[in-house]
Amino acid sequence: MCGIAGLWRLGGGGAPVLDAQLRAMTDAIAYRGPDGDGHWIDAEVGVALGHRRLAIIDLTPTGVQPMASADGRIVITYNGELYNTAEIAAELAMPLRGTSDTEVLVEAIARFGIDGALARTNGLFAFAAFDRATRTLHLARDRLGIKPLYWTKQKGTLAFASELKALRTLRDLDFTLDPQSLASYLRHACVPAPRTIYRDVAKLMPGERLEVRGDSVRTHLWWDLAAMAQDAQADPDRRAEGEIVEALDALLTDAVERQMVSDVPLGAFLSGGIDSSTVVALMRKAGKGPVKTFSIGFREAAYNEADHARAVAQHLGTEHTELILSASDALAIVPQLPAIYDEPFADASQLPTFLVSRLARQHVTVALSGDGGDENFAGYVRHQSIPRMWNAMRRVPRPIRSLAGQAVDLLSPNTLDALIGLVPGRLRPRHFADKVRKGAGLLSAKDPLDMYRRLVSQWPDPRGLVREAESPGWVERLGPNGGSFRPDSQARALDMLGYLPDDILTKVDRASMAVGLEVRVPLLDHRVVQFAWRLPAERLTAGGQGKRPLRAVLDRYVPRNLIDRPKTGFGVPIGDWLRGPLRPWAEDLLSPDALAAEGLFAPDLVRARFAEHLSGRRDWQYALWPVLQFQAWRRAQA
Repeated sequence: MCGIAGLWRLGGGGAPVLDAQLRAMTDAIAYRGPDGDGHWIDAEVGVALGHRRLAIIDLTPTGVQPMASADGRIVITYNGELYNTAEIAAELAMPLRGTSDTEVLVEAIARFGIDGALARTNGLFAFAAFDRATRTLHLARDRLGIKPLYWTKQKGTLAFASELKALRTLRDLDFTLDPQSLASYLRHACVPAPRTIYRDVAKLMPGERLEVRGDSVRTHLWWDLAAMAQDAQADPDRRAEGEIVEALDALLTDAVERQMVSDVPLGAFLSGGIDSSTVVALMRKAGKGPVKTFSIGFREAAYNEADHARAVAQHLGTEHTELILSASDALAIVPQLPAIYDEPFADASQLPTFLVSRLARQHVTVALSGDGGDENFAGYVRHQSIPRMWNAMRRVPRPIRSLAGQAVDLLSPNTLDALIGLVPGRLRPRHFADKVRKGAGLLSAKDPLDMYRRLVSQWPDPRGLVREAESPGWVERLGPNGGSFRPDSQARALDMLGYLPDDILTKVDRASMAVGLEVRVPLLDHRVVQFAWRLPAERLTAGGQGKRPLRAVLDRYVPRNLIDRPKTGFGVPIGDWLRGPLRPWAEDLLSPDALAAEGLFAPDLVRARFAEHLSGRRDWQYALWPVLQFQAWRRAQA
């Protein structure tokens, strides 16, 4: 992996100025590529392409970027890895200077054109390629949005970069806060693409390509996940379960083996759950020597999964390293989060993700991850609960359902406490009262898509907090075709279109690249995604459990008793920490003066929820963390 940046002063520009601006951009993201930097400038045209290198494949000078094609026509700066370079190189049938996937990609663009090259790729990437013959700049992002790319066109300048901080070095451009993006961030705990926290800056969407030629800027999807999923569901895989498991095992084995190619040390994250355990098991199956695995845990027992990871590691015979975290460990990282994540981001698992990345980087330069398994194979509770709840309540008129929900919400804390006391402790989930209230809020949903929106919302009504309408969120990504997905597939599609790239993959990219670690995600090989979408939804959730085919593959390598346990996710005890060691930090950011300084939030509402949280009567951690992270980010920008 690497960091890329560049600009095109459309009226041309002097070489010294372009060089200084480009170097400032790449210096801002130097940690993404600690092994070297490169710069290419065409002053007459006004184009400048920059690169920070994290050397993974071909550590020699033949892998240095920016890189030109053999005929000199295409110049590329590229962040990513291709896993089918051998097949593309064979199709090129030409002598290559080195062994890097960058060279294969730039020659494929020169030979097959930008769309022909993209169609042939299997990998994760974001890149910029300049065609010197046609004076056309192409920006592209991989199918699932694993790698990021930001861009802006202002004042006769087109600029792009792996992270916002590189763009912010261009002092003549405008970086004005977008209140609508802020409102959407408060709902989702991240800013949904294509918007960013800034009004005139955008994210390239997953599977999207941007083409700049003069003043013309055009974007289009070169790979459409929603269309692919609908086509796949129209042609379902009806093979017997045994055949499906055999085919999935073979496909996953191939995906993992392809992603184990590296000229530097390689390992894997291991939580002990289904997804990461499957990846590690198939790494062991590849037979390329011992696998290094890494996990973290918490001293708070309810959040600690280190024992499960250790048991799987022992069974598979990996070289396992673990780190048990305390609140003080988290406190030390919290001040760094605005710089690491670069725009407001509030998935609290950002803390352990950064810490496990830092732990792994002490031993390896590449780590495989199990991310994508839940989205691909219907592993989240909402993938089953939404269609079940909707089928149960849709025949009840919505006004009656709404009244019932309001009645539950009006129950006093004392009444809820009394009701909770009737539930045996061993059956009572954490923060049961808050879960009851959230469930009551679903009763007034108008359809399954509305139910999904409510379930994923940190602030169900952001307008009440910031007095601004939201920019389009995840539900809108399905567009007019959203209703064509069955209810048991809608939530999964929305997770893959929104939650996965905007939250999960953003979190992993920033955390890992902050320490110069490349993370690969074999469960998001696009062939695996296509395979999973051809499976009927009932095949994925048979027996009341999600990820049935993936579980069946893992059963071949790891005993079920080491894996079976309630799903917890990569959770952290933020709520407890806000009442304890993080309280002074939170008090400072949520003080009346701090909240009123920007005039963005309704201070009384935030302060009321903070007081309720500190008292222990309500758990508002998921609402408070986005506000805290925004406040910390805003202060860091001052």
